[in-house]
Amino acid sequence: MSKQLLLTNARLFTGTDEEVLADGTVWIDGSIIRYAGPSQDAPEIPDDAARLDVGNRFVMPGMTESHIHLSYANAAPTELNQGPIPIAMLNAIDNARKVLGSGFTSAISFGSAQGIDIPLRDSINQGRVPGPRLAASDRDLGSTGSNADLPSNDAGKKLIADGPWAVRQAVRELSKKRCDIVKIFLDGEALSSFAPPGMLSYSDEEVSAAVTEAHIRGMRVGCHSRSAAAVKQAVRHGIDLIGHANFLDDEAVDMLRANRDLLFVGPGIAWEVALLDKGHEVGIPRAAMVQRGYQHEIDETISAVKRLREAGVRILVGGDYGLSITPHGTQAKDLEYFVDLFSMTPAEALLCATRDGGAAADVNGMVGTLEEGKYADLVIVDGDPTADVTVLQDHSRITGVMKGGVMYKGLVDDDPYLASPEDLL
Repeated sequence: MSKQLLLTNARLFTGTDEEVLADGTVWIDGSIIRYAGPSQDAPEIPDDAARLDVGNRFVMPGMTESHIHLSYANAAPTELNQGPIPIAMLNAIDNARKVLGSGFTSAISFGSAQGIDIPLRDSINQGRVPGPRLAASDRDLGSTGSNADLPSNDAGKKLIADGPWAVRQAVRELSKKRCDIVKIFLDGEALSSFAPPGMLSYSDEEVSAAVTEAHIRGMRVGCHSRSAAAVKQAVRHGIDLIGHANFLDDEAVDMLRANRDLLFVGPGIAWEVALLDKGHEVGIPRAAMVQRGYQHEIDETISAVKRLREAGVRILVGGDYGLSITPHGTQAKDLEYFVDLFSMTPAEALLCATRDGGAAADVNGMVGTLEEGKYADLVIVDGDPTADVTVLQDHSRITGVMKGGVMYKGLVDDDPYLASPEDLL
């Protein structure tokens, strides 16, 4: 039986640029794309290849969630208790399924309470559970008195290390656990009473030790850096993925511009917006969040992203989803923020989620665009996200999700199942 599939009659967004092809074809051979482009230019296809007319639906690359916490169980922001490890793992499995079903075929872990993302990644790769391709991290790494050292954090859920050699040891422990990503806190959070943004929690020597050790061992480093000082520290020492970057000065922008081919920035805007708009649902009134500076932070983030775009810095979607106010399965909301707050066109937001997110997620360049030789990770949509990006938030409009040539449908439902091509339409 042929393992080849031909998707025809597609409005095709390959993710290589903003263009949408009116009549596109995608030829899939096993897990790999053999062709994606205009139907009229398609090569000769084997006679035994299965063919599926997608009915002029929109076909696009799978998206990447660049700042994910699959171990978060949709708890309140001030109560990040994931429960016993077996329950946390079950929650993470459910979360991974919902994320994939929402069209996110790749994800970058930005901290995993209790270290469950690594066995979860392995289970996803083995095909035991459905989920996105996961660049996995373990516990957050931070100093004593940092945002990782909050009183509400149970012992063992964060990794606290002080001094360059202790930091090196911690990174070596993460390598032994087979991490892909080391998550490190460089400054704090406005909700914290003792570790606010702008207060650097690690010295340059400690950050250098973390990054050097991680890179030697084949891991990348992602950081929590809200302030210009923390962003500049991240750039100086070669951190790969910068989370937040809300407050930037001219020097920080210049440094990011000079290193734009080496790093990515994820604003994580969903966190701030949700705190303001939905914080009252968990006992955090809007007025209190404004007083803490979150409206100012949003305003500064909008300004920062404008400057980053002008500097050509790659900007990623993703932002602390997994809280009760930002539940898993709603990650596509980020694209709406990119359009409404950052003044991007829908196509520009899609490129952040696909092309640029894919480049950040997979250093081998196998995801993010629909091109020959890349993984067959794609989403079929009943609607046009380049006209209205909010269509991606409606799971009923996501006709199907493919990862590595395997098609899924109904993953956000209570009874997910593997789908045959015919089931997608």
